[in-house]
Amino acid sequence: MSETDPQPPRPGAADRWLEPGPNNIQLIYVLYLVGFVVGITAVVGIVLAYLNRGKSEGWVETHYTWAIRTFWIGVLFAAVSVLLMIVGIGFVLLLAAGIWVVVRAVVGLQAVSRGDPIKNPESWML
Repeated sequence: MSETDPQPPRPGAADRWLEPGPNNIQLIYVLYLVGFVVGITAVVGIVLAYLNRGKSEGWVETHYTWAIRTFWIGVLFAAVSVLLMIVGIGFVLLLAAGIWVVVRAVVGLQAVSRGDPIKNPESWML
């Protein structure tokens, strides 16, 4: 019997999704979108964004800033909308906040797929 040297495990595709970079930021945007159906995934997305911020190229850093701000501003808009449901306008505002998050996630996904930075990651708008 011949013994072969055990090979170290090769990094799989899942490892690339968790490392800082374009694949990771795409995962974060998708987790935000899936968060409308399965709420906890948005929390996983924000955790990944905070863990990987400051560890990648400059243009990807703009996406981490954009994603983090999208999450927290979305939470703020949702909280204000829930409070305003007492007077009825909150339902419309909650729908608008949801659309705002979706649009920002799609804009981010498009930009990262082209390899472009977010032009103004500190913006509250699109």
